[in-house]
Amino acid sequence: MAESKDYLVHQEEMGNIQISEEVVASIAVNAAVEVDGVGGLMSANVSDIVTGGKKLTSKGIKVEMDGNDLVVSLYIIVRYGCAVGEVAKKVQQVVFSALEGMTGFKVSTVNVHVGGISFN
Repeated sequence: MAESKDYLVHQEEMGNIQISEEVVASIAVNAAVEVDGVGGLMSANVSDIVTGGKKLTSKGIKVEMDGNDLVVSLYIIVRYGCAVGEVAKKVQQVVFSALEGMTGFKVSTVNVHVGGISFN
């Protein structure tokens, strides 16, 4: 049986471009973990509790379309000793830039939820 994937659609003059939610999530996750101070992303089990059971990938990220705009929620772990607000703001900026640059979607919101501290 083929795996059912959810796709985000970007309408262009010549037709539609469909990008898998998994691809969008992967771009956002890779951008986020490159930010200095990010210790990782929370697992979906913990994030399911935080978000009231809404759909998440196993990587601690939720991707949705709001009209024609992309809405992303990331559930991160910050390294001990780092300024939480500064790390979260940098994650927002980096993920926003990476998604708009690589997908062509307009990103309206990047929500960053800090759910833990890493002592590594």
